[in-house]
Amino acid sequence: MAKGIERRPVVDLESRVEDATLLILEWLGEQGLDAMIRVDSERMRDGQPPWTFTASGGPLDGGMRADGASAAECMGRALIGLREAGLVVPF
Repeated sequence: MAKGIERRPVVDLESRVEDATLLILEWLGEQGLDAMIRVDSERMRDGQPPWTFTASGGPLDGGMRADGASAAECMGRALIGLREAGLVVPF
């Protein structure tokens, strides 16, 4: 890979992950993580990705954050980040 080029995993926007978001959050809580998803109207007005997922604690070293233009994109990126941190979410 060339230096300075960031390659981001592709998010599956057709996975319907947003339908399972509450179950995912509940499962994360059962694993000892604090997690939430939110929408920020100011970021939406500014044309930035308004959806944010955050998680911390439990088996994560430090916290993590994922942003997206939709709930599906945000949660898709969150699942990728959680898997990269070694936490395999059953979804």
